[in-house]
Amino acid sequence: MLFRTFGNFLRRNTRKRIGVLVDGPNMLRKEFDFDFNKIKQELHQFGDIRIARVFLNQFAPGKLIEAVTNQGFQPIMITTGDVDAPMAAEAMEIVYNNNIDMLCLMTRDSDFQPVLQKAKAHGKETIVIGGKPFSVALKNTADHIIMLKDLSK
Repeated sequence: MLFRTFGNFLRRNTRKRIGVLVDGPNMLRKEFDFDFNKIKQELHQFGDIRIARVFLNQFAPGKLIEAVTNQGFQPIMITTGDVDAPMAAEAMEIVYNNNIDMLCLMTRDSDFQPVLQKAKAHGKETIVIGGKPFSVALKNTADHIIMLKDLSK
């Protein structure tokens, strides 16, 4: 019995740990009309989400910030400039975090291709969740692609 319990413990702890970063201004748009719960369900097949952050700019309405929080994601507010640089910096922290096995970026922006390449070079598996128009560079770099149209409400 002890061996079986220990075996279950090992199996449970071998699930991959995922860090998810969302490019809010690029992805939280009416035309995509998706549900964060479906995103989380889809990612559950790959492992367990350990980091879940949504990058938002100064134009994000309070209701959006509240909705992001209610879905279990941490809103990261960027008050000046674009969210890409702070999101890329956060992605690099995940790349060097030994407690995270997979980097998931929710974006359509090809500017994140170098981040994906660096993640893969450091042994991280990569996932990109996107919608059309979708960067061919991201599609050809990521290990896994999830299209929002496949997760629509």
